[in-house]
Amino acid sequence: MTRSQQPALTLFAVGMIGLGILALVYGDFALVWQPVAPWIPGRTVLAYVAGLIMLLGGVGLLLRATAAWSARILFPYLIVWVLLKVPALVVAPQMEAVWLGVGELAVLLAGGWILFATLAGLREGSLLKFATGENGIRIARMLFAVSLIPIGLSHLVYVKETAELVPTWLPYRVGWAYLTGAGQIACGLGVLFSIFPRVAAMAEAGMISLFTLLVWGPAILAAPRARLPWTAFFISWAIASAAWVVAQNIAPKQPAKPDV
Repeated sequence: MTRSQQPALTLFAVGMIGLGILALVYGDFALVWQPVAPWIPGRTVLAYVAGLIMLLGGVGLLLRATAAWSARILFPYLIVWVLLKVPALVVAPQMEAVWLGVGELAVLLAGGWILFATLAGLREGSLLKFATGENGIRIARMLFAVSLIPIGLSHLVYVKETAELVPTWLPYRVGWAYLTGAGQIACGLGVLFSIFPRVAAMAEAGMISLFTLLVWGPAILAAPRARLPWTAFFISWAIASAAWVVAQNIAPKQPAKPDV
């Protein structure tokens, strides 16, 4: 990973650390983003284990000596959370909210996948070698692109709920709901079909970063002891940082060389 990509990795690590700390403080998973049924044996113990994985994995990403191992651990960990959302898709495929949840976790996985692809340093012959290097980055990028579509659609399907999240000082809150939804779909299609893909990914990362700061930042200030604002803030932070990781790993378009 180059020096220019380090800020995105740091943001991703901070997101993991924040979610890990919350899991350890509350002895629970990250609400609707990590659906573990109450009847699961040892649920609280599993929540603490998940918190430790995120906390230590995030710290490990910040240290050169442990970054590779952290990427190797966080990658399958994030795969598990996406797979845990699949049963909901089978039960209620008509609910856009379910697709939204899968899309958000898949964006997070895409960022973790790119970190795995660039940092893991697997030996030749490893079964996961296909998921590293340029091939792994390309697959993760496609996952990111496809995942943005249901996220954007959720703004259009749930216009009222989305508009209520728009800061009250902004005019035309419903208009912002439609605009951001259409924008996220456009960003996904831009990355998917390589239409200014780096610009599209950076625009998406910027949008989610603004959502994090403008929506969940004030919510924390309004209720600093409440669990939901902190959880939503760090989930949103982690998703935004994953988008930055993807954007930083899309090569800028080179200008065409003049004919001689």
